[in-house]
Order: sequence, then structure tokens, then C-alpha cells
Amino acid sequence: MKNVLRALKRCAVIGAVALAAVSIQPAGASASAPAPADPQPVVGGTRAAQGEFPFMVRLSMGCGGALYAKDIVLTAAHCVSGSGNNTSITATGGVVDLQSASAVKVKSTKVLQAPGYNGSGKDWALIKLAKPINQPTLKIATNTSYNSGTFTVAGWGANREGGAQQRYLLKAQVPFVSDASCKSSYSDLIPGEEICAGYAQGGTDTCQGDSGGPMFRKDNAGAWIQVGIVSWGNGCARPNYPGVYTEVSTFASAIAQAAAGL
Repeated sequence: MKNVLRALKRCAVIGAVALAAVSIQPAGASASAPAPADPQPVVGGTRAAQGEFPFMVRLSMGCGGALYAKDIVLTAAHCVSGSGNNTSITATGGVVDLQSASAVKVKSTKVLQAPGYNGSGKDWALIKLAKPINQPTLKIATNTSYNSGTFTVAGWGANREGGAQQRYLLKAQVPFVSDASCKSSYSDLIPGEEICAGYAQGGTDTCQGDSGGPMFRKDNAGAWIQVGIVSWGNGCARPNYPGVYTEVSTFASAIAQAAAGL
């Protein structure tokens, strides 16, 4: 039987809450109670500098994402409602301040949700943009070589459980958590499709509103590489409940094939 925690994804509902209130929380937190109605940011994070993570994208449905290509955003499957033509999503890029006059806003044209996605695992999706966002892209891991060490997470989600979405991009660092350890917290973890990160004592994690955003680290050449996609967790930054992320390397070939067909 699936753990009910999977029902609590880390996306946020945008509407009643103004984007000016958007914030970010560190990865690792999810909720055992119903998700708050307002979006949330990375918990335990600090403000990112302009241009520090130029591949970061904010999506109008209350999720994050990263530029896989200048005209394609990689995000979470649970952030979208299926595949096909879709012009309802607005991607905001090029800024850390969502209210900046320099923000680049581009509408979507198509969405591809991971084939076979049913709410458990396979939590990735691609959004095709009407025109490119002229910012550096974030390469994705194609093997498990980088599934270790300390990762960076960033987003405009809540900065505390139950908090509001943030206006400014927040960032935080979280350590890798082994599958064995993560399974002790989440019995329905899917090793090979999901990867965990966070501190045993809690305090730093992603949160509602960070869903779909990247978890990344430096590769051997010193360049950023995406290892995970913010997916789910129990609350935000709770002790012994790390954040759960889609393991990007598992789906790298499928993502590349899907992107080529968009």
C-alpha cells in the first residue's frame, strides 16, 4: 500500500497568494498533514545572488524548474496535468527577484509528462517554451557518479513549513542520504528512481512551491550538474525526514529522447 505521504507533493497553488510573497525552502521537508494553500520556499536557505543559478525557472502553476535547453524546462510530473499542447503555463527566468523589470516571461506551447507516471516515481516532465530564454542551461547527470556528497537546492517556495512563497530565489545545501537510511523514514521509497537528501536533525530542506526545481552539484570539471528534481517529503525540514527527489540519471535517456521530440 502506498504511503499517504506521496500525496503531499511540493508544488504550490498560485492565485490567492501574490508572487511577491513567494519564498524558498531547503530540500528534505514534506508534510504529513494537508499541504498549505499558499506556496512555500526553501527552508533554512539564504538569498541567491543575481546570475548565480541562471538556469532556474519559476512556473506559473507554483512550481520550479531548470532550463534543460533554452526553450525546454525540466520539472516534476506532478506539476503538470498530462501531455499535449498547452499554452497556459508562464515560465519566468533570468532573475532572482520575481518582481524585477528584467524578468523574462515566456508562455508554454507543449507539455510532456513522463510516460507511465501514476503519482509514484517517474516524477519528471518537460515544458516546451514559445521562444528561448537566453540563459545558460543545466546539464543533467547520465549516470550515478554524482549521486553523493553535498547538493545545492534552490527555489521560490516557502522558507518554513506552512509559510508563504518567496519573492526572491533562495538556496541551501543538503547532504546525500543513502537509500537504506531513507527507507527507514519512507517505506515506499523507490530506489533507483528516487534519491534522498537532508540532515538527520532537519532544519534545511525544500518545501511547498519548490517542486520541480533542480537538486544539483559541481561535476569533476567544476560545472553544475543536475542530480535530482524536487518531488516530495514529510513536512519541511523535519528531523529524520529527508527530502525525496527524482533520480535524474535513471531517466536521462528518456528525457533526452522526449526533448528531441518536442
